[in-house]
Amino acid sequence: MQTWPGSTYPLGATYDGNGTNFALFSEAAERVELCLFEEDGTETRVELIDLDAFVWHAYLPQVGPGQRYGYRVHGPSDVEEGHRFNPNKLLLDPYAKAVAGQVNWGQSVFGYNFGDPDSRNDEDSAADMMMGVVVNPFFDWAGDRQPKTPYASTFIYEGHVKGLTMRHPGIPEEIRGTYSAIGHPAMIDHLVKLGVTAIELMPVHQFVNDSTLQENGLANYWGYNTIAFLAPQNTYASQGDLGQQVQEFKGMVRALHAAGIEVILDVVYNHTAEGNHMGPMLSMRGIDNNAYYRLEDDDKRYYTDYTGTGNSMNVGNPHTLQLIMDSLRYWVLEMHVDGFRFDLASTLAREFYEVDRLATFFELVQQDPVVSQVKLIAEPWDIGPGGYQVGNFPPQWTEWNGKYRDTVRDFWRGEPQALGEFASRLTGSADLYEHSGRRPVASINFVTAHDGFTLRDLVSYNEKHNEANGEDNNDGESHNRSFNFGVEGPTDDPEVLTLRARQQRNFIATLLLSQGVPMLLHGDELGRTQQGNNNGYAQDNELTWVDWDSVDNPLLEFTAALARLRKDHPTFRRSRFFDGRPVKMQEGSPIPDIVWLRPDGSAMQPEDWDSGFGRAVGVFLNGGGIRERDRRGEPIVDKHFLILFNAGDEIIDFHIPHRAYSPKWDIIVDTAGELADSEPVEPGGAIRLAASSLVVLRAHTVPEPDVDHSVAASLAVLAQSQVDEISGDPIRSELQ
Repeated sequence: MQTWPGSTYPLGATYDGNGTNFALFSEAAERVELCLFEEDGTETRVELIDLDAFVWHAYLPQVGPGQRYGYRVHGPSDVEEGHRFNPNKLLLDPYAKAVAGQVNWGQSVFGYNFGDPDSRNDEDSAADMMMGVVVNPFFDWAGDRQPKTPYASTFIYEGHVKGLTMRHPGIPEEIRGTYSAIGHPAMIDHLVKLGVTAIELMPVHQFVNDSTLQENGLANYWGYNTIAFLAPQNTYASQGDLGQQVQEFKGMVRALHAAGIEVILDVVYNHTAEGNHMGPMLSMRGIDNNAYYRLEDDDKRYYTDYTGTGNSMNVGNPHTLQLIMDSLRYWVLEMHVDGFRFDLASTLAREFYEVDRLATFFELVQQDPVVSQVKLIAEPWDIGPGGYQVGNFPPQWTEWNGKYRDTVRDFWRGEPQALGEFASRLTGSADLYEHSGRRPVASINFVTAHDGFTLRDLVSYNEKHNEANGEDNNDGESHNRSFNFGVEGPTDDPEVLTLRARQQRNFIATLLLSQGVPMLLHGDELGRTQQGNNNGYAQDNELTWVDWDSVDNPLLEFTAALARLRKDHPTFRRSRFFDGRPVKMQEGSPIPDIVWLRPDGSAMQPEDWDSGFGRAVGVFLNGGGIRERDRRGEPIVDKHFLILFNAGDEIIDFHIPHRAYSPKWDIIVDTAGELADSEPVEPGGAIRLAASSLVVLRAHTVPEPDVDHSVAASLAVLAQSQVDEISGDPIRSELQ
């Protein structure tokens, strides 16, 4: 095999049209072999002779796209010092841009003999390993343009490539569950109808299916078990795994962008699939264990685990940080994605031990001209000490607002709580984000996500039902803040079904009318159920796949209508926090930008917030002074809104506040469906607010009379004017 010296950058396998450059980092290695594999398994080993700055490299002019490869890395085998080199184990390139095959679980892919973690196993693993693939980097993007939707106008849809599309009747069977299915017109039409501006895909970095799950007939469905940070998951490709997955992913992104939809990736940089000291040797463990993983200071046989998965990436090492940053840039520049949601992001802040919001990782993101310009969303917690960091990420970041989820769930199930907490979550959580110079859009609001109950299950179950996971129902969150309305699970009781349907509408309306960025879990708009399973991580089957044949069409239409209301009115997507100061009205004296109301129509007083005041509250949103312009650059003067909440079990009479807010109001949303098509209501009047319901009122405006601009109408006006002049009617003539 002909080889040339090659280059240390970029790392990984890079095809330039003539040949391929291979580069691998390993500081502690003594020798590195590049292994090329034919389709029949024939292996050719090429020793990498050139070494610069701990990067082993070579250029192979005869190697092109589709070539499968791996590495054998020689070095010390000293587990007590953290070194686990073993050239008998074929290793996956951490920079592989595509991966062929899957791991065949058995003794060969482990570096120790079963039963003795400190021993060494020299069985060759090549026949049982997934391999890297040289990819063709060229793709016709056909003028692709990233939508770059402002945060304030963003509506995120959390979806799973397979689960979202596997049962969709409008998608050809041969591509269901793949990237092509996400980019199919049937799926894009659904997203457009919903008003979604960004789809947040659950992990699509190449991940590993756990052996333990496979043995129990389960699978790593969610994909939070990454092994290659630059490679799209090969099982989500319909055309093959020798680089076709890269082309297919790009095609999906191009199709979504053409529809104005951004692509956000849920990424897992906090740990890898190699697990703890009992885990397999697949990649980084055998390439440079000390550099890539955090090891216990007192005994480097063991891994520091802040994630609950066995290991944590060593973000204190510059080469590990480089891998993460190179991966992020690759997905933006080469794959055209629009942002990232970082799983267990607190782990990335643990440069030493404590969570440090000024950690090097955040500094690198801050100054990076590529990564700093896309959407950055943190899951602001991990399981380590001080790991719950909601509100504490740097100003450039947005966060999954777990406090929003908990507060909104508690409010609607009638849990006693301070109304001030609910008011804060509804208005963008200034208490969490304003101190760091951030705005309401720093809050990614959600009621449900992949982890936990679906929306329908949230109103149908008091307890989790995870028996199918094979862990005796001990897995998953037990405190779900859910309420089943008196019946656990399915029922044919019409009263219970009515209340459950109303409660789902309450949650969706609250989510879409809150300040911040709303995120909807896929299928919640369709009434999707997982039969009470709140931890579907291992269920790659019809339990978790969206059932498109059992769609709750009224709920779908309601969700789309609320999304349109949000889109049409900047009052619901402010770029700044409310400050309670007067805003000049179109007519009359100024009133505050927001006013919280008691059911009697009067303004809430300071003592009301802490008085256990009740489960009903209203809020006036002043549409004046919104800093937004239309396409012609003209300032938008929005309408004023009232939102009335009743989380109680009884009907209440909610009184409309005085005329200073608006002389009349139109009821435009009623989650109970009892006030639809009502006449405009006036100040002083009362609305009978059903139990567990939400009503939205918009300031009433008298429609302007239609003006006939036809030629015939103009001639008629002219003729009448002449008649009036002749008849001597000066007043009428003047009006004309």
